Amino acid sequence: MGGPLAGLRIVDTTTGDVSQATRLLADLGADVVKVEPVGGCPERRRPPLIDGHGVAFALHNANKRSVILDASDAGDRERFLALVEGADIIVDSGNPGQVSTFGVSVEALADRYEHLVAMSVTDFGTEGPRAHWRADDAVLVAMSSVLSRSGAPDGPPVLPPAGIASATAAAQAAWAVLVGYFHRLRTGRGDYIDFSRYEAVLQALDPPFGAQGQAAAARGLSAARRGRPKNQDSYPIFACRDGWIRICILSPRQWRAMRAWLGEPAEFQDAEYDSISARAAAFERIRTLIAELFAQHSAEHLVAEGAARGVPVAAILTPAEVMDCAHFRAVSAWKNAEFAGRTTVTVPDGCVVVDGERAGVRWLAGPAGETEPAWPDRPAMVATAETPIRPFDGLTILDLGVIVAGGELGRLFADMGAEVIKIESPSYPDGLRQARPGQIMSESFAWTHRNQAALGLDLRTAPGAQVFTELVAGADAVFANFKPGTLSALGFSFERLQQINDRLVVTESSAFGDDGPWRSRLGYGPLVRSSTGITALWATEDPPRPDAQYPFSDAVTVFPDHLVARLAAVATLAALIRRHRTGVGSRIHISQAETVVSQLDALYTVSWAQAGGTTVTEDMTVHGVYPCAGDDEWCVVTIGSDADWIAVLQILDASSLEADPRFVSVDGRWRHRDEMRSALAHFTRRCDAQDIAESLQSAKVLAAPMLRGSDIIDEPQVRARGLYSEMTHPLFDVPLPTETGPARYRRIPPAELQPAPLLGENTVAVCTRHLQMDPAEVDRLIAAGALFAPTSTVKVQPA
Repeated sequence: MGGPLAGLRIVDTTTGDVSQATRLLADLGADVVKVEPVGGCPERRRPPLIDGHGVAFALHNANKRSVILDASDAGDRERFLALVEGADIIVDSGNPGQVSTFGVSVEALADRYEHLVAMSVTDFGTEGPRAHWRADDAVLVAMSSVLSRSGAPDGPPVLPPAGIASATAAAQAAWAVLVGYFHRLRTGRGDYIDFSRYEAVLQALDPPFGAQGQAAAARGLSAARRGRPKNQDSYPIFACRDGWIRICILSPRQWRAMRAWLGEPAEFQDAEYDSISARAAAFERIRTLIAELFAQHSAEHLVAEGAARGVPVAAILTPAEVMDCAHFRAVSAWKNAEFAGRTTVTVPDGCVVVDGERAGVRWLAGPAGETEPAWPDRPAMVATAETPIRPFDGLTILDLGVIVAGGELGRLFADMGAEVIKIESPSYPDGLRQARPGQIMSESFAWTHRNQAALGLDLRTAPGAQVFTELVAGADAVFANFKPGTLSALGFSFERLQQINDRLVVTESSAFGDDGPWRSRLGYGPLVRSSTGITALWATEDPPRPDAQYPFSDAVTVFPDHLVARLAAVATLAALIRRHRTGVGSRIHISQAETVVSQLDALYTVSWAQAGGTTVTEDMTVHGVYPCAGDDEWCVVTIGSDADWIAVLQILDASSLEADPRFVSVDGRWRHRDEMRSALAHFTRRCDAQDIAESLQSAKVLAAPMLRGSDIIDEPQVRARGLYSEMTHPLFDVPLPTETGPARYRRIPPAELQPAPLLGENTVAVCTRHLQMDPAEVDRLIAAGALFAPTSTVKVQPA
């Protein structure tokens, strides 16, 4: 197999959505063997189905080999242990998981085979008061505070599209296990990883404590307002002649272009409206003018006009429109594949390009047991005898990334020991540095750039470019998320960077990729979501209230930025693993738009199949958000089987619904799901959200209370597992709750929490330590404007 992970051996005993984590590694070339029981995994028959085959199973187990092993057979138990002994990684899921049927635990396998990286993936972790709870996407978004930030102000919360939380957890799991493997390559010793999907979603979807976190850092969190956030119009949506348009105006230049488009209205000529806050105060008047203009034109015209004028706009597309979009077709983001050799369907083809090759679908999951439980020959995997404390000790990364997707990528490596040098120019500082009046640094920047050094550098100057060139010569990786072509325009194309250092890994991300008609589009996250169907899907199923401007509910999320960072980190680490073997660097590019669709592959595949006339057997599970006793208190409940329905009626004391003919069958509940939710709401209003969840979980029904950011720190499972540590920073009066690693490792210690630096704070130290520059020369370059160091006496890191 090709790809940077060629030769890596993985045993996959996972079930359900967890299989997506090993699919990510299989895409990058790992040899993943799916171990299935006699008759195959039950997920093969889990709806939605095409030709009787589970869509999610086929996609999440693409590019893997399947073997069948009978755990009740002594010979197969021996074959299973032999397979594990020859593997580098094993990933299991469930509590207990499939490994337990072979009479052993994942942790015991890690003890038996010292070289093995063994990861147990459960919904809430293997220990703690919620360890026995089960979770689907609805439960994960409810308990991570994401649900509390979705929906119109003072309206009910709205569930995001199914799959967002599970895909996020899968990306975090792939990162966590690959970090463990890289550590093994350096030390010769494997690890045991206790991975919690809930903790992953808390860290990597819309974290309450992290880049763009919505929870205040202070302990006065209990004073948080109830209801949905009020800043729903930060990225406003307008009706146009044939649909909807979203705008994302941030800079003064973009506002002036919009003002010109409006015909230069006299009332908005004052320079004060260059600021976001002034426009927000006058937004109702501005909204009226834009609404009148947009209502006259088609979406296609408005998008073209916005692009010509420099106004960031995007049409809100449906999944069907996304599939037919000329840009995605031009870059071959989708491909046709066969389900069980019968029906041809269109499927997303991955979002990562490594050295010009897309890491996507080579084949969908084949028949169960199609291969033998054995490993082929592979390239030598050389383990060194180093003793790093953290996996990336000794690695140097030059980080040009900005905002969330760029910032998070560097942070993931810094937390695991890499020296990450944050490079900024005072003329173009990272947007995360924008702080509230009176603040020197924002909480978002403090969370995202901990454990890093800050170099003030202007790449547009010849001396600055020379300093960067010399740093590249000794670096391991360069990260950037500029608009495609920006690095080349600065004189640092990938080819140039390789000439300087042929071992370098260069990782870039952009909104729509570095090829195709949309490559140069401004691509803020809200516009990416609009252009990929997420905004259209993240909407209330009910008609919007009469006073609602539109039915969409994705205004406050920063999805997919954190997910993009994880996938970029996985691809980067895969390239570093190949370099460990071959000494050769790589170029990686990831499209944010393709990330959205590829990680929600089952949702889009089903939608596209139905639009094309393919018969799909639907999943009739009913997910609901229900009001509970108290002020703006809600719970989520998932009802799939008849057993779920009976348990819900008993626990809610709703026996009056038992004989209702609309709800007596799975099919009936699905067809009448709106009426069913309304009927159940009458009973849930009387109950405490936490009590409902506790009772239903005890009855094996998926349920959870809706938590806010203010609830997370004291959530019993979070506290019991010690997810957050207190990060102190001299610029903040209170500690910032901060996670210290992607999962619980046995041999990798928690991350250090060194405070994020001021812009250019470490310029002198970086230049003198890495380049052996004379301090006088550094001072000269600072005076010339090629370098920057703050003159303030404020310091956040020791000299």
